[in-house]
Amino acid sequence: MAKKRLGVGFVGGGFITQFHIRSWESVRDADILGIVDPNEKTANSAAALARTLHVGDAKVYHSITDMVADQNIDAIWICSPNFTRIEVMEEIVHAIESGKGELIGVACEKPLGRNVAEAKRMLELVQKAGLWDGYLEDQLFSPSLTRGREIVWARGAAVSGRPYLARAAEEHSGPHMPWFWEGSLQGGGVLNDMMCHSVEVARFMLTPPGEDRSFLTPVKVTAHTTCLKWQNPHYAKILSENSGGKIDYINRPAEDFARSLIEYRDKNGERLIVETTTSWCYVGAGLRLSMELLGPEYSLQVNSLDTDLKLFFSRNVRGEAGEDLVEKQNAEVGLMPVVGDEAGEYGYVGENRHMVQSFLSGKRPTENFSDGLNVTELLMTAYMSAEQEKTIVFPSPELARFIPAVARGVWNPGK
Repeated sequence: MAKKRLGVGFVGGGFITQFHIRSWESVRDADILGIVDPNEKTANSAAALARTLHVGDAKVYHSITDMVADQNIDAIWICSPNFTRIEVMEEIVHAIESGKGELIGVACEKPLGRNVAEAKRMLELVQKAGLWDGYLEDQLFSPSLTRGREIVWARGAAVSGRPYLARAAEEHSGPHMPWFWEGSLQGGGVLNDMMCHSVEVARFMLTPPGEDRSFLTPVKVTAHTTCLKWQNPHYAKILSENSGGKIDYINRPAEDFARSLIEYRDKNGERLIVETTTSWCYVGAGLRLSMELLGPEYSLQVNSLDTDLKLFFSRNVRGEAGEDLVEKQNAEVGLMPVVGDEAGEYGYVGENRHMVQSFLSGKRPTENFSDGLNVTELLMTAYMSAEQEKTIVFPSPELARFIPAVARGVWNPGK
């Protein structure tokens, strides 16, 4: 008999998991029942948040296998660091194959893998276990984007022709945790960390509603990467001090700025262009997401910092630094935009609703590990282009074994 409610467990209890937990107040038919994290304090904090918000009687498990073995857990959200993804997926599959437990599905945060080989392995493992798979790309479910896309295609494209140019950008002042800054652990720099959002959002905007990603075929990629801010000695010192000396951006930097241009053909042979920009060196109110879609007689524009709520604090208002107004907040005084419901506006609510309903209905989510693999292929092609300083025809025969220089620790524009 089909399940009516989904019991969900999270691997990883940190920043991104807590975003998911807050979104769960608007997710029906599922409860957050488990957390696994090697840091006991982090795990307990996430579980306590779930209980406080009344989104599930979450408890902390000692291992992934223990969580899979609990018959109340039906699906797992993988939100652990990039360098742990394969290990986590292998333990899930081993627990199922050894008869310790059963699951309906697995959802994994971006990026699916640090390179194409890892992303392919994730897809192979989830299919081997016979599980439904969801790729957690929140921005595709942002209410502004989904509604704008719907209107553009129904009104503009229907009358004057399909859109032909999509732009997407994500910018902020840098990641929260030290491992994000390490190319070998994260898989790269800002290109791998954030362009995964932008290339998929732009591809989604150019795809007609009701069509899957096969409607568009990438044909070539041109990209550029550099380190604009964080290799400066002053800022490199800040990174080193904040990480207890672990991060060395003088000798072992990762890119903090990246740009790509991806050319597609649709099924009718029409040429389409995607432009993406990402950076860890944007200093403004906080995280800025922007999207544009252009067609023959219309355009769409979204900017996450164009909010309907703004506050002003004079210089006489003193307080501790925080992120209570917007993610990656950079100031506590002046005129400040406030994102009233970040979990909703960024798309976490929509994506989690979709994953839950897909798993309960016995359907593969529309955004799945195959999509995550394709995103990784595009990102790795962008790294190839930036390293070789030329346009790369897609798909490159080198993709399967390519690892970016920044992930190998041998990329250093300062030298």
